[in-house]
Amino acid sequence: MKKVLTILSILLVAVTFGTSSVFAAESGNTEEINPKEIIFDHLGDGYGWEVPFSHSHRIPLPVIVCDYEGSWHIFSSSRLSHGGEYDGFKLATEGDYRNKVVGMRPDGNGGMEEYRPLDLSITKNVAALIISAIVVMLMVFSVVRWYKRHGMKAPRRGVGAVEVVIAYIYDGVIKPTLGTKAKKFAPYLLTVFFFILTMNLLGLVVIFPGGANLTGNIAVTLVLSVCTFLMTNLFGTKHYWKDIFWPDVPLWLKFPIPIMPVIEVFGVFTKPAALTVRLFANMMGGHMIVIVLTLLIFIFTAIGGLAIGGVTTVVSVAFSLFMLLIDTLVSFIQAYVFTMLSTLFISLAQAGGEHEAVSDGEAH
Repeated sequence: MKKVLTILSILLVAVTFGTSSVFAAESGNTEEINPKEIIFDHLGDGYGWEVPFSHSHRIPLPVIVCDYEGSWHIFSSSRLSHGGEYDGFKLATEGDYRNKVVGMRPDGNGGMEEYRPLDLSITKNVAALIISAIVVMLMVFSVVRWYKRHGMKAPRRGVGAVEVVIAYIYDGVIKPTLGTKAKKFAPYLLTVFFFILTMNLLGLVVIFPGGANLTGNIAVTLVLSVCTFLMTNLFGTKHYWKDIFWPDVPLWLKFPIPIMPVIEVFGVFTKPAALTVRLFANMMGGHMIVIVLTLLIFIFTAIGGLAIGGVTTVVSVAFSLFMLLIDTLVSFIQAYVFTMLSTLFISLAQAGGEHEAVSDGEAH
């Protein structure tokens, strides 16, 4: 154990002064550091995947755009790197379309103007979504293949770990909440859990295929919440809709002024909104804290030199590792909470009146 600690200490010191030296050689003042730009560049989407330890090089991705004349253009994003222009398209450097693909077209006055084409490019987030979906399918189908080959023999290693998680979510969350209707909604709820968990964990990995801030992107969490919204309301019972538009409250609260129906309808939309913001805020916050702690190394090195930078590096790396461990735990917790709340919302929409509730309870 002492040898391990000694080796880790030596590596930490080496990384500390190595990082500080490299940064000091490449930049001698704080004006070259733009923390805001760096943070949003790492947390946002892009047309390439960052190469580790190189901010200027990216793994190219396909750019698929349709211009104002209706013609489609497909090319590599590497053609647009470093301010390049290809086939009339480039990356905007300022304005509302900053870091987005824009084209040039006649403005009707003899000049040219920028416009935003129909963009179906495979961006970093899109590629990460595809990778996450593939990882989820590989995990789930590995359990299916095991039981097809070995019957009811208990799986081991990675397959066994996946089955344990499936059993924990199904037996601990879905079945107790939904009762006899658990099998109907379990495929969706388990898919949501593993998909969010995979995106969360891949987002903590700094190298390809990780590093994409998917669940820290409110568009992604919004789509997931809309899926729960649709599952809740499309499969809602008559009793559920009756409680929304004509709840069991005194008549003066719903007629002639529909106070309670308005509140109930408002609640239908606040539930997915809460799911969206909860997942987005927690994951975005974790990523941002780690990036800020890392930036402190370069900021203090540029200000105070190698000595102060070395001390800052030790502290920042230690806190970053601690935050990464916390984020790993939060990744599981947020996937669990999203699944649990989705299960609860679906369960509330399956209410069928007092008689049916009693019958379901007895059956369960």
